[in-house]
Amino acid sequence: MINYDGRKFRKEGAEAVAEYRQEGDVVWAEFAGGEVRRGSIAGTRRENGALHLGYTLVLATGEVICGHTVNTPEVAEDGHLRLREVWERYGPHAATGVSYLDEVS
Repeated sequence: MINYDGRKFRKEGAEAVAEYRQEGDVVWAEFAGGEVRRGSIAGTRRENGALHLGYTLVLATGEVICGHTVNTPEVAEDGHLRLREVWERYGPHAATGVSYLDEVS
């Protein structure tokens, strides 16, 4: 079973690095950098390692974006963990998509 505590991830092309914390099945992180003034995620890890998370971002523009994501772990070619992120944003910024978070040292 994957333990996310202390692992760091960065979204493709982003400056912000999130260091994940975990207690039992609860996982959370905070991050900032680039266009994100402050971001936070919180949710649960399932037995298969998938993360079910809610997120909130405050952008440099002052806009606030909220949504949820399901992150499925994969092993990248270099052996690091990669999370396939299927996300949905709510409200005036409503959108859906798939992105990837790569584990960084």
